[in-house]
Amino acid sequence: MDLSQTLEFVTKSDVGMVRASNEDAVYANPLYGLAILADGMGGYNAGEVASGMATTLLGRQLEAAFGRLGERRSGGDRRLRQGALEAEIAHANSAVYSAAQTQPQYAGMGTTLVVALFHGDSLTVAHIGDSRLYRLRGGELQLLTRDHSLLQEQLDSGLLSLEQARHAENRNLVTRALGVDPSVEAEIKEVDTRAGDVYLLCSDGLNDMIDDEEIGAILRRRSGDLEQAAVQLVQRANDSGGRDNVSLILVRIGQSAPAARGWLASLFARFRQAAPGGGGRWRS
Repeated sequence: MDLSQTLEFVTKSDVGMVRASNEDAVYANPLYGLAILADGMGGYNAGEVASGMATTLLGRQLEAAFGRLGERRSGGDRRLRQGALEAEIAHANSAVYSAAQTQPQYAGMGTTLVVALFHGDSLTVAHIGDSRLYRLRGGELQLLTRDHSLLQEQLDSGLLSLEQARHAENRNLVTRALGVDPSVEAEIKEVDTRAGDVYLLCSDGLNDMIDDEEIGAILRRRSGDLEQAAVQLVQRANDSGGRDNVSLILVRIGQSAPAARGWLASLFARFRQAAPGGGGRWRS
């Protein structure tokens, strides 16, 4: 089944009000129920290269798997689904890391990553760094990912309160990123989906500029028009300073459909060498 009949996608990416270039990258394919967002980091143009490589490679690899096996949806066993995604992320990590090691102009580059793979009545989400996934359901906005950042660690340890965190320096220091080490561990989980849900993938250029309360308010007001919701979210981030690139993907769930099975087992068998890793801190 063509997932574009049950999912509505809108993407936006804006340079913001301060940066000279856009180091974010977005990828969305409703046909395959796949959304990918990356926020690059590094020297001149290197962040743009890292995020572009990550989204392009990951998108193409998954599309190729769908095409070879003649299926339009992901499904089947959760272990296979998550294992396949781990393996593809490991492949993208290796490619970005290799480019950074072999081409001096890209030394030190890396990127955050958030991936949403919709299937049946659930989605698989994978993330690295501080790009986020939110869900609006029944008028309530919920953050579904947990930042891999120094700020989040300080919050978790009680060193900072939520109010202090809003004004903290070094908000953008991430503790996990794709492409900066030979291997990286993505945090992967599955969540249920319902008809009417709206999902938001975003770079920190959005949630650093406007808080979750305002994000939720905009999505509630504009839930009937995702294009206008995306435009307003970007505009509000820029009106609030636009200190970073602002990128987002909005996805609305229509009617549910059963998941097809089969391609993930083959994909997982081909890429079973994904290894955990990561460490250090980087600025997104």
